[in-house]
Amino acid sequence: MKRIFTAATFCVALSALAPRVFCGENPRRMEALDRGLVAVKCDSGVFLSWRLLGDDDPQTPFDVYRNGEKVSGQPLTGATCWTDASGTLADTYVVKPLADGLPASQPVSPWEKPYMTLQLNRPLLDTAAVDVLQRWEQGAGRGRFSGYLPNDCSVGDLDGDGAYEIIVKWNARARDNAHPGATDPVLLDAYKLNGTHLWRVDLGVNIRAGAHYTQFMVYDLDGDGKAELVCKTAPGTKDGQGKNVILGGDDPNADYRNEAGFILSGPEYLTVFSGATGAELTTIPYNPPRGDNMREVWGDDKGNRVDRFLACIAYLDGVHPSVVMCRGYYTRAVLAAYDFDGKTLRERWVYDSGSTRDAKNTAYGQGNHSIAPGDVDGDGFDEITYGGACIDHDGTLLYSTGLGHGDAHHLSDLDPDRPGLELFDVHETKPSPAGVELRDARTGERLFGRPTSVDVGRGLAADIDPRYRGFEFWSSASDSVYSIKGEVIATKKPSVNFRIYWDGDLQDELLDGVKLDKWDGARALRLATFADFGARSINGTKQNPCLSADIFGDWREEVILYNGSDPGQLMIFTTTIPTGHRMVTLMHDPLYRLGVAAQNVAYNQPPHLARYIGK
Repeated sequence: MKRIFTAATFCVALSALAPRVFCGENPRRMEALDRGLVAVKCDSGVFLSWRLLGDDDPQTPFDVYRNGEKVSGQPLTGATCWTDASGTLADTYVVKPLADGLPASQPVSPWEKPYMTLQLNRPLLDTAAVDVLQRWEQGAGRGRFSGYLPNDCSVGDLDGDGAYEIIVKWNARARDNAHPGATDPVLLDAYKLNGTHLWRVDLGVNIRAGAHYTQFMVYDLDGDGKAELVCKTAPGTKDGQGKNVILGGDDPNADYRNEAGFILSGPEYLTVFSGATGAELTTIPYNPPRGDNMREVWGDDKGNRVDRFLACIAYLDGVHPSVVMCRGYYTRAVLAAYDFDGKTLRERWVYDSGSTRDAKNTAYGQGNHSIAPGDVDGDGFDEITYGGACIDHDGTLLYSTGLGHGDAHHLSDLDPDRPGLELFDVHETKPSPAGVELRDARTGERLFGRPTSVDVGRGLAADIDPRYRGFEFWSSASDSVYSIKGEVIATKKPSVNFRIYWDGDLQDELLDGVKLDKWDGARALRLATFADFGARSINGTKQNPCLSADIFGDWREEVILYNGSDPGQLMIFTTTIPTGHRMVTLMHDPLYRLGVAAQNVAYNQPPHLARYIGK
């Protein structure tokens, strides 16, 4: 089953929410999702929420049934959430849309707590290996080795039933590119929400573990209603059926790690795996290769430049999703776009900045530790914002700001009073004429720029203050919080990490590790501390969730963390706060869905909508 969202259907479905939507003039293939009903026991009874879909009539009414009996009174035409004051943990709920041809939700039972626990099949190292590693870690001053821990997650409908499955990346000893040392094989697991373990892909010893090596894309690329997994592989990789992923006469048992733990020789592949079974579907050589002279081509021969990878999904023809795999951003930058027809990967285009520094006319040295695909020029085709540069949908350079590499950027309709999208970016270059900058995402025109003399490592744009129309933005460069017009509106900034919809109004809340806050215009007020339930964040000082996205329920977002007492468990938190706003599931917003797919890439960044929904 699949849905085709044309400009007519998608825009009509959203017309009650905003004056415009970047859906373009072409039919854009989107996921066919079910109602995603979730029920949670709370002090006021049982809180229920469910999806309004992008091709629903915006006024679709719903009825709620408890144990087969209608309990919601008059049809519900407001927000897609409802509280059953008489509900108990023993009850079963179904939501039915009152429209011809629309199926009811699957029956669900209430969660006992504001999170569900997903039991994982935690991989273990053998006892001897763990003992050796513990001694090595303690000798390096790193504390106790803790074995495999859940890391980044992604979601996709792997089996075509309309519900998301969760793909979990397992890391043991992960390393940044700048740090030597061996790492353990990265594993990718797929789970249904009921805990069923579908498959495990072992990337093997020739794929190094770390935020900059193991980008994995989960998306339905061929339109059969079932998502695929795409990632970089190498000899030693085994698919979800336990079979070697290998090309030609390459040796599946070869070990290309050098004495420092880097992998700077040997074959490199790009593989598409079946989301349903984990089986290898096709494998091709990775483009671009390292080349014979890495120092000349990439800037060093130690792996710190050549092995910087990014990836994303983009609708480059406006209709079908393509996968874009990227290598390099400190110096040379190469992006390779592919289409998948269910059997083979076909190269659409390759953009190569070249190896000569030319920051204003190429993407050389402009890439970030993040990537943001989206339709920046309103033509219905996605572009790829690559840090300080932007690559057009045809693989040519749209523009380059020349401001250089940075860690984070945020793409959305940040200023609703200007046409099109804007992008907030921070830069590492010091000194910089605009280490903190806001620009027109289509042209690269600078709308705001703050000179800096430090590496601006973090920056966030979110709509946190209802007194000011548009987004606010702030960074690690100073304590100032700016309105979208560049006015300083506060001199004590909140956390600089993730934004999230949680409490039911149309402003963003702030997610930082295991803390969720609300901005009141002067300070952050604590809404929830997930650590109270034993949850932990990932990626060290980055303190990211495993994933934050609209996974089920109404348009508010869920937070996936892992259980600190039992790292074999994920904890998926959802809000139980009623809202008065009816809104299409965020996963049917094109920009947002692509942001979720790319969230696991390098330094994780939160997804944003293509439209402004604030005051």
